Amino acid sequence: MLSRRAFAGAIIGTACITAKSAWADVYPSRSIRVISPYPPGSASDSTGRVVLDQVSQLLGQPIVVEPQPGAGGVVGFATVARAAPDGYTLVTSSTSMANGKVLHSHLPYDPLRDFVPVAMFGTQPNVLVASKQSGFKTVADLVAAAKAKPGTLTFASAGIGSTSHMAGERFRLATKIDVRHIPFRENGLAEVMAGRIDYYFIPLAAAVSALGNGKLTVLAVSTPKRAALLPNVPTVAEAGYPGAESNFWVGLSAPAKTPMSVVNKLHDATEKALQVPAVKEHLAKLGVEPELMSVEQFAAFFKKDYASTLKLAKDAHIQPAD
Repeated sequence: MLSRRAFAGAIIGTACITAKSAWADVYPSRSIRVISPYPPGSASDSTGRVVLDQVSQLLGQPIVVEPQPGAGGVVGFATVARAAPDGYTLVTSSTSMANGKVLHSHLPYDPLRDFVPVAMFGTQPNVLVASKQSGFKTVADLVAAAKAKPGTLTFASAGIGSTSHMAGERFRLATKIDVRHIPFRENGLAEVMAGRIDYYFIPLAAAVSALGNGKLTVLAVSTPKRAALLPNVPTVAEAGYPGAESNFWVGLSAPAKTPMSVVNKLHDATEKALQVPAVKEHLAKLGVEPELMSVEQFAAFFKKDYASTLKLAKDAHIQPAD
């Protein structure tokens, strides 16, 4: 027979499990806040809003996307790292999530320890664009010009440690060219179109509206296969530089210790959202290819991507700003 203490413990344990299960069953019971760490209209912000609008409908609760740009995404990610792990404060995560470690030696959070990856939204290529005034028609033209006049050509980025910077450095190392990096506060695309900067790697979603203005030449995409939106544009591997390949990905993350029942509910709703024809069509217009991954696969993917980013920063001798 159970002792009174053991019996009471069993009853309390059962009650706790029942309470947790009931809480998970009713989640979400109110609106969910999703922090967007980058400005409205950025690749991660645009992609996130398309998917989260459908996730909101599936969960039956409003999802409010709240922009909190600043310090290369650090401001927004720090907000979520400090939030209660209850599923009501989430973050639009992306390739840039790992870049905070490149920007700052002392982050107010740990990208691996303080977040749990919930669901992948999709991936898209970084697009290598050059100024029309440069006269470059191919990647070979750009590389030849850079090698003919070392230290002369310039490439733009959205700031040190940004996705555009890291893609540019990966390209520089793969091609073994000597070029100058010119960081901008947010977006250097206007400088490329004006001919003041020679080239730029930019996520396709952020470049879509500018590609048809006649001021840019699209030289390559960074993904292993060609982009559906740009079927005639070669990949960097086809141009002879497989080492320059890089993906820009966007997903959803939550604070560490968020109950797995909540994580799984958000994950399942996201996967259903990604299979809705209207969502797929909208993402396709942004150049985003949906990626279905389990929670465990997404966590492993992020861990590998994070390690790759840190290695690239070391190889390119990128020093944190503080």
